[in-house]
Amino acid sequence: MPKPYTPPGRIAAQVRHNGAVAIDEPWHGRGSAQALISPAMSTEPFSPTLPYAAWEGAFTDGEMDRIEAYGDALTHEKAALFGRNINEEYSDIRITRTAWIKPAAQTKWIFDRMQSVVRALNDKVWQFDLSGFSEDFQYTIYQGSERGHYDWHVDQGDLAKRRKLSLSLQLSDPSQYEGCELQLHASNSIEVAPKTRGTLIAFPSYVLHRVTPITRGVRKSIVVWSTGPKFR
Repeated sequence: MPKPYTPPGRIAAQVRHNGAVAIDEPWHGRGSAQALISPAMSTEPFSPTLPYAAWEGAFTDGEMDRIEAYGDALTHEKAALFGRNINEEYSDIRITRTAWIKPAAQTKWIFDRMQSVVRALNDKVWQFDLSGFSEDFQYTIYQGSERGHYDWHVDQGDLAKRRKLSLSLQLSDPSQYEGCELQLHASNSIEVAPKTRGTLIAFPSYVLHRVTPITRGVRKSIVVWSTGPKFR
């Protein structure tokens, strides 16, 4: 079995308190990591009770440019809200534009790369029993003209597959927008995730989180869920 791929960059443990349906294929691209270089991972201690972990430089600028160009060419629609009809009014809870990145020849490298990053992060931090990706990747756009946001929620519910890890890849440079913070509430305080372009934020899907209103510019990201058997 190939070693998990560690992209250039570093993993930063973010902890101040103890808290912390489409494809159904286990771990896309098994074996693809053999062609990738695996630099050493951070030796910082990690705790499975982290509210989140941040991997700075998980993707290079060139890779993010490719992802952004592909995502921008997709059809963006009003984001759905679990349990609500798409035609209902729920702008007080969520205003987001989304599209879906599906497995294909053009996108295989994205799925392979994300798989390697998720494996390495999970092995380092949580050691959850994960099966892979059971949903397409969500290309997400928050626009200042709409005051895009997403109120407090968790990434679990009546789903076909059990989400265990949620991940958000920051595609936009923080100079391109204001507001639009990814915040996590896993204990008695609210943690703010870093905004550096190329940073991947990972957290257990049961952690309460939100995206605050964007007041200027545009913020883009990819949102991914890794699924697996029930917690034991």
